[in-house]
Amino acid sequence: MIVVHGGCGNPSGGTIQHEEDYHRGLEEAVRAAAAVLTAGAAALDAAQAAVSRLEDLPMFNAGRGSVLTADATVEMDAAIMCGRRALAGAVAAVTTVRHPVALARSVMETTSDVLVVGAGADRLGADRELELMDPDWFITDRQRERLRRAEEGVAHEDAGDTPIGTVGAVVLDAEGALAAATSTGGRRGQWPGRVGDSPIIGAGTFADSHVAISATGNGEAMMRACAAHEVSALIRHAGLDLATACETVIRDSDEIGMIAVDAAGNVAMPFDTTLMHRGWKRGDGPVETRVYR
Repeated sequence: MIVVHGGCGNPSGGTIQHEEDYHRGLEEAVRAAAAVLTAGAAALDAAQAAVSRLEDLPMFNAGRGSVLTADATVEMDAAIMCGRRALAGAVAAVTTVRHPVALARSVMETTSDVLVVGAGADRLGADRELELMDPDWFITDRQRERLRRAEEGVAHEDAGDTPIGTVGAVVLDAEGALAAATSTGGRRGQWPGRVGDSPIIGAGTFADSHVAISATGNGEAMMRACAAHEVSALIRHAGLDLATACETVIRDSDEIGMIAVDAAGNVAMPFDTTLMHRGWKRGDGPVETRVYR
C-alpha cells in the first residue's frame, strides 16, 4: 500500500489553479514508489522515492519550489522512519541538498544521530556526496512573487496559493514493513531558523510496527500534540482503529491533515482544511489521486 500527500491548506478563493498539475505530480510520486517495490526494495526505499520525486516538482512546498522565509531564502526540513527497525533520521534548515529526504536517510543510516540541522546538515550532505545545488536553484519566481504579495498584504492572483504545505509518503510493503517520510520548505515568511513538525519524529513523521504517518499543515499544533505518535498510541493503548485514531488527533486542531497506513493495509487520509493533495495505490490496482474531499 502506497499513500502520498502534497500538503493541505485553505487557499484563497477555496480552489486551486492548474489542478491537473497536482494530480500528475501525485501520480508520478506514487508510481516512483511502486517501481521501487516492484524491483524488490523495501517500504523505506519506496517512501524515499516518492518524496524525492515530490521534492523536484515546483508546485509543491518541498525541495525546489519551497516557500520562502522572511529573508527570501529557502530552508528545508525532512524526516524518514523505518517502522520495522524503529530507526529514524531527520534534517532541518537545509539550504543546498537537492533531496533533503535523502539526507535524512543518510543521517539514519550513516550516523548515530537522529536530527542534524543547518550548516552541519549541508556539510553532511557534501560529505556523503549527495547531489548539491546552489541555494538560488530552490527559489522559484512563483514563490518570490507570493512572498512579496504576502508582505504587502495583497491576496495572490493564484487562487491555489496557501502559505503552508508539506509532502510525504507512507508505505506498507509485501513483507509487512511500514515506513514514513516527510519533506517541507516550511511556512511562508517564517523566521529564519524556524523548524516545524516535519523533521520532528513523533510530531510530523512516525512509523512503528503498527502504523506509519506523515502529517501536513499547522506544524506548531502537531508538535504540541505529538500528533503522529499519538495516532500510534491510540491504536496500541486505546484499541482504536486507524481512521478513528487519526480523526481523534486532528479533531481539536486547525489546518491539519495526515496520511496513514497500518499493518493490515488500512488507510486514513483525514484533513480539516479545504483541500489536501493525496494519491494512493493498493497492490496491483490503479493509482488514484484527489485534491478536494
